[in-house]
Amino acid sequence: MSLATGVPAGAQVAQNDAQHMGQIVPRAGAPGSFADLTQQLQPAVVNISTRQRVRVQTNPFAGTPFGDLFGGQGPQTREAQSLGSGFIISADGYVVTNNHVISAEGRGSTVESITVTMPDGTEFPAKLIGKDAQSDLAVLKIESKRPLPFVKFGDSRNARVGDWVIAIGNPFGLGGTVTAGIISAVYRNTGAGGAYDRYLQTDASINRGNSGGPMFDMKGQVIGINNAIFSPTGGSVGIGFAIPAETAQPIVEKLIRGVAIERGYLGVQIAPVTDDVADSLGLSRKRGEIIQGVQPGGGAAAAGMQPGDIVLKVNGKDVTPEQTLSFIVANTNPGTRIPLDLIREGKRMTVTVTVGKRPTDEELAQQNFGNQGDPDDNPFNRDPEKQGDGAIEKALGFSAIPLTPQIANQLGAAPGTQGVVITAVDGSSDAASKGLQRGDIVLSANYRAVTTLSGLEAAIKEAKAANRSALLLRIQRRGQPAAYIPIRLR
Repeated sequence: MSLATGVPAGAQVAQNDAQHMGQIVPRAGAPGSFADLTQQLQPAVVNISTRQRVRVQTNPFAGTPFGDLFGGQGPQTREAQSLGSGFIISADGYVVTNNHVISAEGRGSTVESITVTMPDGTEFPAKLIGKDAQSDLAVLKIESKRPLPFVKFGDSRNARVGDWVIAIGNPFGLGGTVTAGIISAVYRNTGAGGAYDRYLQTDASINRGNSGGPMFDMKGQVIGINNAIFSPTGGSVGIGFAIPAETAQPIVEKLIRGVAIERGYLGVQIAPVTDDVADSLGLSRKRGEIIQGVQPGGGAAAAGMQPGDIVLKVNGKDVTPEQTLSFIVANTNPGTRIPLDLIREGKRMTVTVTVGKRPTDEELAQQNFGNQGDPDDNPFNRDPEKQGDGAIEKALGFSAIPLTPQIANQLGAAPGTQGVVITAVDGSSDAASKGLQRGDIVLSANYRAVTTLSGLEAAIKEAKAANRSALLLRIQRRGQPAAYIPIRLR
């Protein structure tokens, strides 16, 4: 029996039903205490633990000629456990958590069992219904003879910076821990990349073990699933991230129904338009994302998209750090035709692309976006002499020589590749800070092909004449796709 509402905690009504929440939080904003809110919601929050079989190597010389001297013992296994949080979303026992909470740790490891522990200590063996690594979500099922307390998803689209939230979970195995804070940012892009790099950020204390637990608003609705923290120490420093409910709920519903989760895909490599990229191209402000590479045979290639294109809008939606190209496309059904607004070599244009189906992670790992790099890693057999009058080194912080067929072969470049080769980089230059190194091939500067040193020098002069503070270089490195990198002029 809930002391706050007088309704049995296990009744066939959601713990965060609007009628109950109206009695507990009669006004907007934070209540004088979170106690009543916590008491009503806590019964639906659970601890999740796994028992795993982890492979361990007992022979310190395994893989060496001395390995057989120790009896030829192969890898052995040991038992391990993991802890996390979750919450019940239906009276019949469906539980939501993070995929990483219930996944095996490391190659060769297996999860033998999953246990869900209720706040009163009751334990249930859990069955894995479905999981999705891309969104880091998983759904479990537990069986109980009586209805279970549960909570419902809210609408995270209404969340605002400064709103109060509470997080309930199992940090460090301390079940039922409640912390409070505010929403620090909405749709935070952490820079990790991917279609779901879009979080609610909070300063509510989140630690190891909180993963998979719910983030509630002051109406008692689940607006996020606690997922990760930023921390130089490993503990909470007030920067935590939660998967928004608007992202999680549709995926959870598909996992419960056993529906395959298909995501849109264009077949491009992308990077944000930084201040340096904007300066190098003379853009009024940084916006959109730049195409670094195009996968042959993909939807982008079929539509004629090219490396260097800057995508401003997708299907009428602005491409921003909060609403990335990856996010928009991933949430578009495969087979849909959508317009993309681009800037190509300074000109605005629109192309129509047919969205494809995102490949598996294994298939993505095998894609090289047209790169034909040789794995041999001997860039130069001799130190080349400096060439040119030093203008390139003064302006860009590196020296270069023309790319000859012999050097191209040594660098593993595709036959017919034209450009100039970096021979040395000033460690104090912007080029060094951006990661340029000896053996990199400069293919173009501000979209103009660079085939000679004089061509690169001309691009530098043109950029300075236009009062631009950076030059956008396309760089080819052994074994990697070519990438656009803005280098500030000195």
